[in-house]
Amino acid sequence: MSIHARTRFLVLIQLALLPALSGCSILGFSAYPVAHVMTDDTKDVLAATPSNVNVARELSKEVQANHFLQPGDELLLETVGDGRGSLDSEIRLPADQQVMTDGSIDLGQFGRVVVAGMTLEQAETSIQRIIHQHVGQSKQVNLRLIQPIHRYYVIGEVNSPGAYPMTGHETVLDAIMEAGGLTARASACDLLLARPTAPRSCRVTLPVCYRAITQLGDTTTNYHLKPGDRIFVSRQSLCEEVSAYVRGGKTCRRCCKSQAACCDPRLSTPDLSAFVDSGIEWIKPTDPPNAKAPEATSQPGGESLPPESLPPNDLPPLSVPEQADERADEQVPDQASPLDGELDFSMLLR
Repeated sequence: MSIHARTRFLVLIQLALLPALSGCSILGFSAYPVAHVMTDDTKDVLAATPSNVNVARELSKEVQANHFLQPGDELLLETVGDGRGSLDSEIRLPADQQVMTDGSIDLGQFGRVVVAGMTLEQAETSIQRIIHQHVGQSKQVNLRLIQPIHRYYVIGEVNSPGAYPMTGHETVLDAIMEAGGLTARASACDLLLARPTAPRSCRVTLPVCYRAITQLGDTTTNYHLKPGDRIFVSRQSLCEEVSAYVRGGKTCRRCCKSQAACCDPRLSTPDLSAFVDSGIEWIKPTDPPNAKAPEATSQPGGESLPPESLPPNDLPPLSVPEQADERADEQVPDQASPLDGELDFSMLLR
């Protein structure tokens, strides 16, 4: 073999090995392991997942359970209930709070208190008890959760993988769009939602039919996310890349294949679904230690009620103005809502 032929042969070998040496992929081949590949164990668990699993979805969202404070939560702490503005109160507390890594927040002159693992109501009670121990008087505080630390994760073949803060309304489609959408190498069928479970327990993996969600509005696999959920988007396999032009438009094996058009599009749900209760146990706020019970409470009309006659939410019944008509009198509720304490004045504006 001549020198020129040998040189040409070596150049061709180098060109052939260049994609592998640089880590690039041609039709799924690579000299280095690819991270975004669905493992056989995951496929086995996903295949064993029931198709009619009862979880919250886009049109059947549910509220989460009581939030337990944890490091990273951002809070707002206020003093209330003294009849004056919080700025005029003799007791000053740092307003902006963040739960530290040791689970505590700063109370200024009263030191620090560990609130991690507590609900907001339990944390308020603990703070009120500490203030009472230092100043010898009861002081009611209000603790509000401004920004929880809850996160969900989008991993794999998306344009912006990472951890994203959760507000409570997100679905799988919201998460993928927040992560910039799928890349050109993303698999159309190997998408899943993995929900965190305890060590050495069963695993929760739910298949995601992305094309059914985006092209048909199918909410079967558009799950309502919970804190800690992982959305994994696998990379196309060699078979998918080779057969993309032949099987690219086929329905995935795990997805529902019984799609039918509505005869009347008006039959579809016109607006967003309401959140449903997931069995939350509401915790009643606790009064400050040694707080004096009110001797009497006055109604807007000037009448006085004894404490035992007050409604369960410690608010006097509503009184309807004399100029309101009889129809408005019948529609005004007897007492304020025990859930949020807000009054509904819409019936009085007729």
